[in-house]
Amino acid sequence: MKVVQTSFYKYLFFITFLFLSGCSSTPQESEVEEYSANTSFINDSRDPLEVINRPLWTFTWDYLDKYIAKPASDVYTTYTPPFLRTGLYNMALNLNEPASIINNLLQLKITDAAKSTGRFVLNSTIGLLGFYDPASDFEWSGEQEEFGEVLGTYGVGDGPYLVIPGFGPSSVREEVGDYVDGLYWPLAIIDFWPNVVRLSIIGLEKRAAIRDQEQLIIESEDPYEFVKNAYFQNMRYRLYDGNPPVIIDEAQEAEIDALLEEFE
Repeated sequence: MKVVQTSFYKYLFFITFLFLSGCSSTPQESEVEEYSANTSFINDSRDPLEVINRPLWTFTWDYLDKYIAKPASDVYTTYTPPFLRTGLYNMALNLNEPASIINNLLQLKITDAAKSTGRFVLNSTIGLLGFYDPASDFEWSGEQEEFGEVLGTYGVGDGPYLVIPGFGPSSVREEVGDYVDGLYWPLAIIDFWPNVVRLSIIGLEKRAAIRDQEQLIIESEDPYEFVKNAYFQNMRYRLYDGNPPVIIDEAQEAEIDALLEEFE
């Protein structure tokens, strides 16, 4: 029930802004109309909801992030003692380990599942509920597997790209995966407000982590496309555990071969 409640509030937030963006005359809507009028049609099969996603991205980046997320992250990282920040973040991530164990097993990653089990047991006991990370002393990886990656392993595509206000870039597969991950113990038994605190800590740390990259977004020709492409590249990187296969564009290769033959 708690997982359903959390998801309900998340999607209620999304649907509310979807309604507002569609029913009111806003700067974001004007921006989409201007973009459509002054650029060629972009047929991106990954993003069939672009006309909706763009104003939601503008609202998220230009308003929610600028006036809420970034200032909150700056205050949190500036005034919270480093050892406390690290400990709270470790505790928040430690609660995801049981889900990671199951997701590794579903992908037949037995070694990774064993490491996740060891991390959870050791950090939850000696590490004081995950505040400390003694498992890292044994070089047990802290990389966690999500159910969305399980779906990807079995051939399920990302699905339509989504921009959820306050949550940033996502996709249908990732949202389904997050919902399933929330059904695992102990996330399923955490009350609503403690879970909000957990997600807030993770969100503040993730916002702080992209501080060095945000200038790339600002200076990009199209921040929306830049973030979208970066999102799918990251999902692909995670799906293949950091070793994505090289995709060869046969048409491009043929053009290069033809060009080289002209110089022979």
